[in-house]
Amino acid sequence: MYKVCIFDLDGTLADSVESIAYSANRAIGKFGFSPNPVENYKGYAGDGAPEMLRRSLRDAGDAGLTYFPQVYEEYKKLFEKDCMYHVRPYEGIVEALAGLKALGVSIAVLSNKPHRRTIQVVEGLFGKGYFDELQGMIDESTRKPNPQGALMIADRAGVLPAECMYVGDTNTDMQTGNRAGMYTIGVTWGFRSRKELEENHAHVIIDHPLELIGLAKGGCHEEKL
Repeated sequence: MYKVCIFDLDGTLADSVESIAYSANRAIGKFGFSPNPVENYKGYAGDGAPEMLRRSLRDAGDAGLTYFPQVYEEYKKLFEKDCMYHVRPYEGIVEALAGLKALGVSIAVLSNKPHRRTIQVVEGLFGKGYFDELQGMIDESTRKPNPQGALMIADRAGVLPAECMYVGDTNTDMQTGNRAGMYTIGVTWGFRSRKELEENHAHVIIDHPLELIGLAKGGCHEEKL
């Protein structure tokens, strides 16, 4: 059986696209740009707030990112206040987490959100102390797909990478889990497509969170990627 299950946050545990779009569109709007459709933010998100805002600004018409520094500062202020706007766990996530905990599997979160914001969102959704480990981005050098955060979680749990499942919804997540030598699980309920998960070498792709319980019982994989 796998010993640790590491989750991405946005698009995996939490349906947070509205909160991201809400703050980002107001930030670019302050500088005269029209809002981008909320659905677009599923493609913008996943690689940290700076990259999300660069993608948003380019689509809004600022091809040279002239306004990026000002927009980023405005976004940080807005998101500080509204990071929980319409954020909710995906259907089946709470039950899946409870099932994993009942098996004795440690659960953790690894996000490209800043560390303090990661803690704020996770504790706001699930309560303080529910997860065994929470790890957000400390600085740009640790941003996923750098596997450092995932490997730190495994090390703190006292397990080998091959004893960990890594669950996410984007190419960045699959690259992170594979580089860490973990069992990489792509989820279809998040921000990106099944095709993207397949092309980035997910070991398995699932359509519902409760499938994680059976996978956890399946044992540890041999490192292949």
